[in-house]
Amino acid sequence: MNLQSSARRLLGPALVLALLAVAIHAASSTAWEINGFNDFLKGRITGLSLDANGRLEAGPAVRWNTSLGQPALWSIAAGPNGVIYAATGHSGQVFSVAPDGKLSQLWDAQQTEVFALCVDAHGVLYAGSSPNGGLYRLQNGRAEEVWHSPAKYIWSLLAAPDGSILIGTGDAGRIYRFDGRQTSLYYETGQSNVTALAAGPAGHVYAGTDPNGLLYDIAAAGSATILYDSSLPEIRAITVAPDGTIYAAAMGGAVASRSAAAQSAPQAAASAVVAATPTVITVTASKDNAVPADSAQVPRPADAARPTTLAPSATASSTSVTELGGVEKSAIYRLRPRGAVDTIRSSKEDNVYSLLLDGAALLFSTDDHGRIYRLADGRTSLLIEPGSGETTQLLKVGSNLYAGLSNAARLLNLSTGSNSGGSYESQVHDATSVARWGHLQWHGSGAGVSFRTRTGYSARPDSTWSPWSAPITSPSDSLIKSPAARFIQFRAEWAPGADARINTIDIPYLAQNSSPVVRSITVASIVGTNAAKTGASASPSSSAYSITVTDTGEAPAASSSSSGSQVVSRLQTTQTQISWQADDPDSDKLVYSVYFRSEDQSEWQLIRSHMFENTLLLDPDVFADGRYFFKITASDSPANSLEFAHQADLVSSPVLIDNTPPVVSVVTQSRAGASADVEIRAEDKTSPLRLCEYSLDTTTWQPVEAVDGITDSPAEQFRIHLDKLRAGEHLLVFRVYDAAGNAGLGKVVLR
Repeated sequence: MNLQSSARRLLGPALVLALLAVAIHAASSTAWEINGFNDFLKGRITGLSLDANGRLEAGPAVRWNTSLGQPALWSIAAGPNGVIYAATGHSGQVFSVAPDGKLSQLWDAQQTEVFALCVDAHGVLYAGSSPNGGLYRLQNGRAEEVWHSPAKYIWSLLAAPDGSILIGTGDAGRIYRFDGRQTSLYYETGQSNVTALAAGPAGHVYAGTDPNGLLYDIAAAGSATILYDSSLPEIRAITVAPDGTIYAAAMGGAVASRSAAAQSAPQAAASAVVAATPTVITVTASKDNAVPADSAQVPRPADAARPTTLAPSATASSTSVTELGGVEKSAIYRLRPRGAVDTIRSSKEDNVYSLLLDGAALLFSTDDHGRIYRLADGRTSLLIEPGSGETTQLLKVGSNLYAGLSNAARLLNLSTGSNSGGSYESQVHDATSVARWGHLQWHGSGAGVSFRTRTGYSARPDSTWSPWSAPITSPSDSLIKSPAARFIQFRAEWAPGADARINTIDIPYLAQNSSPVVRSITVASIVGTNAAKTGASASPSSSAYSITVTDTGEAPAASSSSSGSQVVSRLQTTQTQISWQADDPDSDKLVYSVYFRSEDQSEWQLIRSHMFENTLLLDPDVFADGRYFFKITASDSPANSLEFAHQADLVSSPVLIDNTPPVVSVVTQSRAGASADVEIRAEDKTSPLRLCEYSLDTTTWQPVEAVDGITDSPAEQFRIHLDKLRAGEHLLVFRVYDAAGNAGLGKVVLR
């Protein structure tokens, strides 16, 4: 049954009208929608799969989930009779897990890590221990060291088709071949570590290396070519399809990080390791961490052929990690038989640890919630999310899929043929303010799913949050009953055997409307232009005056005048600009009103209303000189119904408006030969005076201070003394500015 169409049939007329009322109630109502593959990945998926089209459905059943009691699981291998072997760190233990999930300790190595396992054609288990360990044959409850490695680490093992065991080592990147009796050097890569081995057709062996991320094709002992040079430092996993297509996973250098941790762990075990991968394990030469790994002397058995006794040992702690973000962390490459190379996946968020072919599909595991993905026909789906930790190993035996996880180490047996139910827990959604919730809506097909919600006032759910609500099972009764709050989270639950497939989940809500805020008000004088009062048209100009002069002294023909004198027109004028800054927490559109009152008034006067701009220009003469207050009122009514709309206002500081220049007059003037003295008085009714200056015969303006020593009062007297005047007349022009920038001018003709 289609859930969306079902919802439409089951919604009664009253409920439809209620939903319409919510939509009409306020323009700011909205819905939180989870839709598509990437949206669903933001939540926590348990027991479910997410297909490439972004549909959640029941996933594979977990037959058993066995904890190994160790921090890390490095390798798994299939043994006879359905037994699975698992190698762990930091205490170097190997376990066997029976088909029913029962755990048994198989071997306790002398070294702290067992990075690699393999099972030969006869069902015999081999393990490589590190650091400074060797190759061990584990058979009949006993461990026999068949070869002690000259290398520090054994990273990878491969049971070759010819019955030999190939051994990938580091920190000298060599591959050795053990034929059952003796070991010989098979290939020298020139790299530091051989991190992955895989068998190919016609006896070819493929090897992945670190730190240059090279993939080798080894045709025979000592003979190889490089198939691919990755931009990432480590080839972590390789798998080969029956048609010869090679798949390789590269990542940001986990081996280098583990090696660095091994050298520094005894001296600074608590310090952070900076790495491009979160799986960084401290490797030491001895289990008690008594000496640095570089200088440790691991006792070699007196007789390498003598079996050692299997014994338990303690575990060690792992090193903390600081990740580097914003760079490519992992990639999966496909190398076709004819040599073409495709990058079929690249990620900056997770590391890819293991690859597994499942028919025509490629399975791969990551460190992000241990997620296991399925890649088929160029499209990626999420097969299962095991939960916390990193899925480091994948193995398929028959219809059983095994997943080995680290942090902490555990082994899962997954059955792809049935499901045992599951759940999807969403991320927390922030409504930005207290919200009322609508009807939860979901779309898809099938049945057997229910929903619960919870709400709270903290970004992370805690004890202050509401409990999970009663389940919502029917679209006809889907009103969210969790309390109004700022944050909400939902959980979708699949019953065992449910066939529901969900592609969209909507949570409508109406957030509590927040009041707007007026941040500031600015009142300033803006210089503009006006036409001259003579009636002649004037164009905008940056100069204050416009004068036409011809070389004959006559008026130009185009501007002849009946008057014998010309009028000098002042084109500049000053306007009052009121501007303000306001915002709304809900990003609602705002409308403004502007008010004023003079200093001696008590009531506000409206200047302009229903403004959507935040600037207002007023003519210069609308305010007489004096002190004024301005008020801006902001309302979010354009985005909210009237009963829920809010408004806020702000009053400016007192604003002095002064459009009148000071009055300037000559008090006395006198001239004696080459000297002259002029005394002037200036007075302004509104502002204090700020500057007096004069110009003699149009020369540069010269400032002069008030008689009392400082120009700071509404009325001041100024005395100008001139020397070395030539004989004849002189024009003395003086101007006085007030605090508002108005200038009063005067002149004296000195004879």
